Amino acid sequence: MVDVEDEMPPLQAEVSFDDVWLILSYHHVPCAIVVLDLSADAAANEARARAECAKILAAHCNDPAPAPHTTPLPRISVVVPTLASNIEGLSRCIDSLAQLEYPDFEVLLIDNRRALPEDDPLVALTNDQEWLRVIRESRPGISAARNRGIIESHADLIAFTDDDVRVDRHWLRAIALRFAQEPALDVVTGLVLPGELSSTAQIWYEKYFGGFGGVRSFRRVTVRLARGRTRRWRLGLLEELDATTHAVRTTSLYGAGRYVAGANMAFKRSALEQIRGFDVTLGTGTSSRGGEDLAAVISVLWGGGTIGFEPGAYVFHRHRRTYAQLLDQLDGSGIGFTAMLTSLVRRDPRHLLAMLCQVPSAGARLARLSLRRARGQRIIDDGSTITSNGRAYPARLISHELIAYFHGPFAYRRSVIDARRNQGP
Repeated sequence: MVDVEDEMPPLQAEVSFDDVWLILSYHHVPCAIVVLDLSADAAANEARARAECAKILAAHCNDPAPAPHTTPLPRISVVVPTLASNIEGLSRCIDSLAQLEYPDFEVLLIDNRRALPEDDPLVALTNDQEWLRVIRESRPGISAARNRGIIESHADLIAFTDDDVRVDRHWLRAIALRFAQEPALDVVTGLVLPGELSSTAQIWYEKYFGGFGGVRSFRRVTVRLARGRTRRWRLGLLEELDATTHAVRTTSLYGAGRYVAGANMAFKRSALEQIRGFDVTLGTGTSSRGGEDLAAVISVLWGGGTIGFEPGAYVFHRHRRTYAQLLDQLDGSGIGFTAMLTSLVRRDPRHLLAMLCQVPSAGARLARLSLRRARGQRIIDDGSTITSNGRAYPARLISHELIAYFHGPFAYRRSVIDARRNQGP
């Protein structure tokens, strides 16, 4: 990461890498990602990087100085579910949490394994971490683990991340300040940035998915259900509000994934209580395989709540390294999305009308997105596209994700049956 006011690092060609990805920030807040071709002229790359820095500085030249925050920041509980299947990644996650610069927080590591091995690596990893609370939750699924974390936590703000994530040291401070600046917010979410781009699969995922929620945005916005829209075809729409509370964009409620990922989200306890926590029929570790984070945020918005997308609250995620792992992830994403939609309709049938109103536009967007990926085009936040260097995005990955959508409702049905079977006394 390079601050636009700092000196540009040398952009030298590397034997093992074709590109360099520069995350440009302003006052520690990410503003853009610039991809530079290392085989190109070094002077041209530096000129382009400097031009992007100048553009960001110009955009912020009239920003008012941030007002100092004088009141004490609230206590935050951090909940991290784990299956302890990637001890190396979990170790990095714990190390980053230990370095958080925040005055008052607790970390709850929720051990979601069904059974414990005799030689448990988690014990050795956490033995000397007195600040870390390890809590067992044997009921399968990340939602069950997160719900256990909610019960065991002691704060009114609860932040969630994953065990393969490295958090920025200012992560909690950015979350707390956003809640303080907008007390009406129910949820604050942030950026998920790439923690490693060393394999083709990782680069594909980053280029064409923005690292989770589709097109990555660096804009600080507030999101709520669109107001004053009573016609049926406008049901289930969100509006983005800028710093002046003016609506700058309208999007689909069911496309709220552009603002949220389970690896980086924080809720007020009252919002979680209102939606009764995370849906245990959704998420990793269930037949549904995903969608629990999006379902929770959609439920908050559907109930009249408001979320704030805060780019200053960011984490780094190590994407899947191999093609097979990426294929499996996209299967899970497709299944999880339509399983999530099925869950929402089951909870509140009014969602069905809202979804039906958006089928034509959603289908058209999905077709355009798939076509652009097939052409090797990467979509950026303003809706335009750029052609990516490197190997083309495989058509098989596109078809896998599309086919997976049709399996979601059936997977959800299996997950409901499993949840009843696993229901405790």
